[in-house]
Amino acid sequence: MKKKRILWADDEIDILRAHILFLQEKGYEVTPVNSGQDAIESFVEQPFDIVFLDEHMPGLSGIETLSRLKELNANTPVIMITKSEDEGIMTHAIGKKIADYLIKPVNPNQILLALKKNLHKDDIVSEITLEGYREEFSKISTQIGDQLDYEGWIDIYKKLIYWETELTTTDSPLLELLLSQKSEANNAFCKFVKKNYEEWIQSSENRPLISPDILPKKIFPMLDEGEKIFFILIDNFRLDQWWEIKDLLTNEFTINESEFLSILPTATQYARNAIFSGLMPSQIAKMYPDLWIGEEEEESKNSNEEALLQTQIDRYRKKYTFSYHKLLTSSSGEKLIQNMNTMSNKQLNVIVINFVDMLSHARTESKMIRELASDEAAYRSLTRSWFKHSSTMEILRKAKSMGYKIVLTTDHGTVRVKNPLKIIADKSVNSNIRYKLGRNIEYDRKKVYDIHSPEKVGLPAPNLSTKYIFATGNDFFAYPNNYNYYVSYYADTFQHGGISLEEMIVPLITLTGK
Repeated sequence: MKKKRILWADDEIDILRAHILFLQEKGYEVTPVNSGQDAIESFVEQPFDIVFLDEHMPGLSGIETLSRLKELNANTPVIMITKSEDEGIMTHAIGKKIADYLIKPVNPNQILLALKKNLHKDDIVSEITLEGYREEFSKISTQIGDQLDYEGWIDIYKKLIYWETELTTTDSPLLELLLSQKSEANNAFCKFVKKNYEEWIQSSENRPLISPDILPKKIFPMLDEGEKIFFILIDNFRLDQWWEIKDLLTNEFTINESEFLSILPTATQYARNAIFSGLMPSQIAKMYPDLWIGEEEEESKNSNEEALLQTQIDRYRKKYTFSYHKLLTSSSGEKLIQNMNTMSNKQLNVIVINFVDMLSHARTESKMIRELASDEAAYRSLTRSWFKHSSTMEILRKAKSMGYKIVLTTDHGTVRVKNPLKIIADKSVNSNIRYKLGRNIEYDRKKVYDIHSPEKVGLPAPNLSTKYIFATGNDFFAYPNNYNYYVSYYADTFQHGGISLEEMIVPLITLTGK
C-alpha cells in the first residue's frame, strides 16, 4: 500500500524529530521543513496527503502559509499547531477551512489521532460498519423468520434502512447482501399482509394505524385540545427519505416520529382520499358518489380532497376552520409563504406537496432523471437537495413562527421494481403496473395478492366480477405484447400501488418548534 505523505512545517522542526521518527515507524512518509516559504515550495514540487502547520513562524506566518496552500490545493487537509489558544487566531484559521488544530506541546498519540480522523476515517468507518452489519445479519434473518406482528415489521424495516444507508455511505461490498436480505424481508412482509389485510379492514380493533385513521386518531384529538395544526402531506414520501432530511430539522424542531400503514392500493387515488375522507374507498364511492372518481374516468383522481376533508369534519360533528392548498411548483410554494399570515385564523391548514411524486414519475419518463436518481441512495440524495432548497423548509419555519404544531406525513411510498410478471387483460383494465382491477385478468396466483371480493377490503367494484391483483416485493405487471420494450422501459423505475415495506410503512412526524 502506498505510504501517506505528510508535510510538517515548524520553525523548531528539529525539536520534533522524535515525533517524525514515530510517524515513520507507523508507515508514514514525512517531509519536515522549518518555514512557511519552504512549505509552499515543497507543496508545489510534490503532492502531500496532509499538512501539519505551525501557527507562529518567522517570515510567513502559519495563517499566511495556510492561505497560500489552500490556493494551490483546497482539498489537502491542514492541521494547525499553535502555542496560543487565542480565540481570534483559531476563528481565523477555522474560517480558512483548517481540518483540525492542536495546542502545543503535542504528543505522538495526538498526532496519530489527527491522522486517523483526517486520512483514515473512511477506512475505519467502513471496517466498523462491515463488522457491525455482519453481526446484525443473522439477527435480522432470524427476526424475518419469526412470527412478527406489525410493530416487529416496523423494527425490521428501520434496521434495513439504517444498514442500507450505512453500507451505501461507505461503498461497502456487503451492500448486495443487504439488498438480498431486504428482498427476503419484503417477501415475508408480503405474506404477512396477505394473511392479515382483510381482517385489518374488517375490524378496527388491534389493527395497525391505517390511512383512514390518521385524522380522527391523530389530528382531531390535538385540535380538540386547542392545538393549531399545519398538516403537510408530501406525496409519495418514503421512510428512508424522511431519515435523509431529518437532520435538517433537528436544530429548529422537537421531533416525534411514528409510522402508519398505507392502504391498498398504495396509490394516491386510494390512499390519499382515504386520509382526507376518513373512509375506505368503497365507503367514499357509496356515501359520496359525486366525490369518488373511478379508474375509468379521465379527470384528476384527487380533485376532491378539500371536499372530502369537509365531509369528515362534518361526520365527526366538529367545527374546525381549515384551509387546503396543493403545491405543484416552486412558485406556488413561494406564493403560499407570502400569504401564510392570512391562514393564522384557521385551526387546521392542510398543504399537499407533489414534488417527490413528480420526481418518481419523471425518473420513469426521463433518461436524465434516471441517471441522476440511478439507485436508492441517489434517489434519497435528490430528495434531500430538493427539501433543503425548496420552499418547504421556509413553510415549516413560518408555520412554527405562527405558533402552529406541524404534522408531516405522506399517503404512500414507492419501490424500485425489477421483476416483470406476465399478465393478460383486456383494454378496460387500469394502467398502473403495481396493481390491476378488472373482470378478465389472467395471471399466476402464486405470485400476486388477488382479491375476488373487493368490498371485504374496502375497495369499490365497478362490476360484480371485478377483482384486484397486487404485485408484491419488487415485481411489476407486464403484457405479452411488446413485452421486451415494456420491461426495458419500466424495469429499475420507482413505482407504487402494490405491497412492499417501502410502499406501505410510511412516516407520520410531529414537529414542535424549539
